Amino acid sequence: MRGRIAVQEATFDVNAELAALSATGVGGLASFIGVVRGGNGLSALRLEHYPGMTERELARLADAACARWALRGCTIIHRVGRLELGAPIVLVATASAHRADALAATAFLIDQLKTGAPFWKSEEFADGSHRWVAARDADEAAAAAWRQDLPPPPEPL
Repeated sequence: MRGRIAVQEATFDVNAELAALSATGVGGLASFIGVVRGGNGLSALRLEHYPGMTERELARLADAACARWALRGCTIIHRVGRLELGAPIVLVATASAHRADALAATAFLIDQLKTGAPFWKSEEFADGSHRWVAARDADEAAAAAWRQDLPPPPEPL
C-alpha cells in the first residue's frame, strides 16, 4: 500500500497529503475530512487511543480497502488529544485510476473507522461537564454493510 497511516496530535495539511497521493499517477482522488462540530454547549472533543493497536487496525483497514478496490494509494490520518470546535479530526484519502474505486474505498474506510478503530471520544461542555460518546446505531449499520469481505481483526497483544 502506498500512502500514509498516522495517529497524531498535530493537525494535518490536506493539500500536501492529496499531492502525495496524486503523485502516484492516478485518475481519481477521493477524500473525507471530519471536523469537530459544535452545538448543545459543546466546547471541545478529547480523543484517546490505544497506541500500537490503533495504528495496526488502521493499516489493516487500509490493506482491506486496497485488496477490495484497485487503489494506488491510501492515506488515513486520525488526530488524538483535545480538539477545539472546527478542528480537523480525521483525513481519509484514496487514489485510483478511476473515481468509482476511490469513492467507494473512502466511504468504506470512514464507515469502518467510525465504529471499528480503537478510539474513545469524550465531549467537553462549556459548563465544565464531560460525556463519553457512545456508538450510534446508524454508524454501526453503515459499517456492518461492508463487513462481509473484511479480514478478521488481529489478535490482541
